[in-house]
Amino acid sequence: MEKNNNYLEIKNIEKSFGKVEVLKGISMSINRGEFVCFLGPSGCGKTTLLRIIAGLEELNNGNVILDDKEITKLSPAKRNLGMVFQSYALFPNMTAYKNIEFGLKAKRYKKDEIKKKINKILEMVDLIHLADKYPNEMSGGQQQRISLARAIALEPNILLLDEPLSALDAKVRENLRKEIKNIQKNMGITTIMVTHDQEEALTMADKIVVINGGEVMQIGTPEEIYTKPANRFVADFIGKINFFNDTKGESILIRPEELLYSEKEKVGYTQGEIIQIEFRGAFYRVSLDIGGEEVLLDLLSKEKKKLKLSLGEKLYIKLDSKEV
Repeated sequence: MEKNNNYLEIKNIEKSFGKVEVLKGISMSINRGEFVCFLGPSGCGKTTLLRIIAGLEELNNGNVILDDKEITKLSPAKRNLGMVFQSYALFPNMTAYKNIEFGLKAKRYKKDEIKKKINKILEMVDLIHLADKYPNEMSGGQQQRISLARAIALEPNILLLDEPLSALDAKVRENLRKEIKNIQKNMGITTIMVTHDQEEALTMADKIVVINGGEVMQIGTPEEIYTKPANRFVADFIGKINFFNDTKGESILIRPEELLYSEKEKVGYTQGEIIQIEFRGAFYRVSLDIGGEEVLLDLLSKEKKKLKLSLGEKLYIKLDSKEV
């Protein structure tokens, strides 16, 4: 009998701390093997929701169903969920090997099986050479990979990641997110990651859940969230966007890279004055003053060099996007 593809179901989750309502009836389904990101600003409720799924936080109302089984009131130990935190949470007095071994011993795996499993996991995260090293002898990125290895060694039903990359520098963060995604894909493990970083969500997730003020704003693929935002909050939170009103008063949302431009006046184009030019590596972000409103235009570096733009010059743009 084929199993239900809706592996994790979250139904009408409500949570309050005192009089503060943190989660306001959140519902969603997560498929088996999916990588899902809970994305939103600080204080939106995404970490609280993750902790409720893990069993670390009690809810006021709602249900958590895993593989067709009600787990709402189960203790964290009985849910078989692996969790990786922002802080690496490794035992400082244990080597990398011993840190991973600790949980496996608690689960009463046999000694030979433990050794085989740990070596396989350490190879997977490319840290077999650090098996005998202590946390203070490893970099932040290496410690987080050991923390990840410890979690997946237990073969959890779901891997929960709570801002796992936020304490790392940009280059390490970029490399580690690729590793996490590759490991998740190869293992086929259902994964939920909390983040406030839009780039992390867009590059890692199969599905993004945008949360604000304890409510789900939109659920969709990274492409859907970026190109077809459900509302103004989502549009503004995921990347930069321009807001316009057309002649009928309808809102038009246009990404800076979608604007058409011309150095010369053309029919259907609006004149703007260049008030700022920022070099962003692969592209330049040009700020235009149009009738007292700031409009952003992104130009590939090679295009900007052809134009040779400077502050105070005129540039013409065309609103070329569908209404949202």
